[in-house]
Amino acid sequence: MTIGIVTDSTCDLPQEVIQELGITVIPLFINIGDKGYLDGVDITRKDFYTSLPVYTVHPSTGTPGTDAFTQIYRNLSSQGYTEILSIHISKSLSGTVEVARVTAGEFKQIPVTVRDSGQLSIGTGFQVETAARMASKGKTMKEIETALDDLKSRTFVAARLDTLEFLRRSGRMNGFMAGIGSLLQIKPILTMKNGQPGSERVRTTARADLRLIKMLEEHHPIERFALLHTNAPEKAEAFRARIAHLIPPEKSYSMDITPVIGAHIGPGAVGYAIVSKNKI
Repeated sequence: MTIGIVTDSTCDLPQEVIQELGITVIPLFINIGDKGYLDGVDITRKDFYTSLPVYTVHPSTGTPGTDAFTQIYRNLSSQGYTEILSIHISKSLSGTVEVARVTAGEFKQIPVTVRDSGQLSIGTGFQVETAARMASKGKTMKEIETALDDLKSRTFVAARLDTLEFLRRSGRMNGFMAGIGSLLQIKPILTMKNGQPGSERVRTTARADLRLIKMLEEHHPIERFALLHTNAPEKAEAFRARIAHLIPPEKSYSMDITPVIGAHIGPGAVGYAIVSKNKI
């Protein structure tokens, strides 16, 4: 049995890891005005975040259709894979996993298992990477799914936003509350665990960073860590220096979050994805 691993472009894994492990990534869409772009293919993250504040029409995002998934599953079948594991961003944030499930139900060439990661960004990426490494060692689908269930229960993502403005522009929150938030200098913190998005509000960036540090302490000890940001590498590295005593000493990923997510949270966000050694 050989298992092909499929995910979507929100997983935020480094390109070298994707290539090393033979992971197939299906891009989501970013729509800017009357132009559509494939995430990670047609527009760079730096270009997107640099231009985001001045777009006259706020970008929207979209999921690939069943035809795109069918083509990918067909390609993997033709390459000799006997099963496919398709892992995607949480259904609470995107319809991608539901499209994958519809496609899998209609695909007859080889079995396709679809998983909702219950996460976003590297929170999904940790699961995808684990699945790919296990598949490369000949592990069965059941063994991989058991490991992913455990990993999912220990994964947590948190980030503090620089502003509420882009949540307002994207329609993800009430406009009146966004105005109040801006007036009071509120810095929102967004969290994700077990498929459940959450949020907190604190005053000032300094307090937001302290809250992120407190969350790390609450989930200690940490098994895996990844730094996340939206076109803010200097801020992210400064934050990493503050938490060095709380995270594993091994080299960890530092990723610019996909524009599919960044369109809603805006530039300047800083956060992390972790896998705790304990269930969350």
